[in-house]
Amino acid sequence: MSEQDQTFEQMLNESFKTIHTGEVVEGTIIDVKPDEAILNIGYKSDGILSRNEYSNENVDLTTKLNVGDKMDVKVLKTNDADGQVILSYKRLALDRGNKRIEEAFNNKETLSAKVVQVLDGGLVVVVDEVRIFIPASLVSDTYEKDLTKYQDQEIQFVVTEYNPRRRRYIGNRRMLISAEKAEKAKELFDKIQVGDIAEGTVKNVTDFGAFIDLGGADGLLHISEMSWGRVENPKKVFKVGDKVKVLVKSIEGKKIALSRKFDDENPWKDASEKYAVGTVVTGSVARMTDFGAFVELEPGIDALLHVSQISKEHVDKPSDVLKVGQEVTAKIVDFNGDEHKISLSVKAMLQGDKEENGDVVSVDIEQTIADQD
Repeated sequence: MSEQDQTFEQMLNESFKTIHTGEVVEGTIIDVKPDEAILNIGYKSDGILSRNEYSNENVDLTTKLNVGDKMDVKVLKTNDADGQVILSYKRLALDRGNKRIEEAFNNKETLSAKVVQVLDGGLVVVVDEVRIFIPASLVSDTYEKDLTKYQDQEIQFVVTEYNPRRRRYIGNRRMLISAEKAEKAKELFDKIQVGDIAEGTVKNVTDFGAFIDLGGADGLLHISEMSWGRVENPKKVFKVGDKVKVLVKSIEGKKIALSRKFDDENPWKDASEKYAVGTVVTGSVARMTDFGAFVELEPGIDALLHVSQISKEHVDKPSDVLKVGQEVTAKIVDFNGDEHKISLSVKAMLQGDKEENGDVVSVDIEQTIADQD
């Protein structure tokens, strides 16, 4: 080789920059295949970026990279067996991700990432190639047996454990949910007052009532407050997710009692005229005790038919002559609007019939007693 050629080769080599293992360089993509990309990194040899060194995910590089794109990569080897430079993008991303996670951990920053895997014990999210595990107990503020709904969902969390040496990164979503609910609860209790009409969503239904989410706190709608009428089973009236209008009946500390007994729907409002003493009414037997039967005159208004007023004949207990659901016609003998009490008497009505019609009596209850005899 001539001196001139040596000089030209030296000049050519000197025109290329020097690179070292572990160095971060910028390259330009000059070719892309599904499993590898070739980058011009300004060195005497081009760099090879394989699919495995691009990401931990098994991706087709032609869907992620384009010829002409510039990207930062990390040098793994400067001269492999084939004289090529081996590059890595995922390790650079991992280095940057570690730094990103460390900053978020130190600053208690809220991060957002997509759930890439659902495990029996929790969720896995990825931030800049760093896999962060969110245990099932830290996914929500309530126990969730099935976590599959979170697959591919973007969720927010904070990093509560950062240990790069052991590659242990723990995320916590429950903390954010609890803090958000606490803030909403504060806002709700700051503005809500007894007597307010509010709209909520049925969160849970039990045998004794329904819990209504008011947007910050739950209120209890007891079965006795669900209607002016009688409710036998709350689960037949409400289902989870229903939107309901409720009245704030009382607030004691963090406990909110609700009602759907709105004043403008109160059946007792005009009851004094409708159910004046002497009025003959018809209703159905709603329930019975040993001392009498309660007759529903309309939803929300029950009247007591005392055992002594069921018949002119002696009746030991109401169930001997009456049954729930049976229709009864009787006369109102007492009305107390303040205590919401009405007393009925079949006997008084029968006596009235006898006075008007002599000894002729035609009443279902009398016939029932005669049939039993």
